[in-house]
Amino acid sequence: MTSAHDLADPVEAGRPTRQRIIETAARMTAELGWSRVTMGALAEEVGVSRQTVYNEVHSRDELAEAMIMRELLVFLAAVEKGFDHHPDDPAQAVRAATRGVLEIASENELLRAVVSGTQGADTDLLPLLTTRSQSLLSIATSVVHDRLATYDLDLSAAELNGAVDMIVRTVLGHVVQPTGSPRATADAVGRAAQRLLG
Repeated sequence: MTSAHDLADPVEAGRPTRQRIIETAARMTAELGWSRVTMGALAEEVGVSRQTVYNEVHSRDELAEAMIMRELLVFLAAVEKGFDHHPDDPAQAVRAATRGVLEIASENELLRAVVSGTQGADTDLLPLLTTRSQSLLSIATSVVHDRLATYDLDLSAAELNGAVDMIVRTVLGHVVQPTGSPRATADAVGRAAQRLLG
């Protein structure tokens, strides 16, 4: 006799439980809104017990932060790619990284749900991108700083720190509230970076 276990997707079953929970929570948030993502509903969707969900993520606050950090890794990969493509031109690297980040942001369903407040998704999640975004800012700032520090820049440590802070905060602002196309915004950030970085 064939059981439900026998019919399970082997790829799905092979991924770590915590990863599956976070991915499912992100999809549910984008589709239904964060207020509908209860531990019970999440457990049912993933196909595990509610206790398993609590064992993996402990609370909805931790789940929310894990979802945001998961998305951050996607954006940071775009940052790294931008710098990798322009190893000799820091301003162009910033421009390319910015465009990559904004293009991903424009198509990211979870981010759009959080920012636009569709389905009440922003109730607890938007502060993670704005007023409680310190860990997100710290990680992004560290990555950009470390990449810019590899260029031959005529800047003091304080000047570099200030430039990185301005660049990261500007890009994050456009992620949350875009004012133009990714290309146009990236061009503007690239020009600003050229002046900031000399």
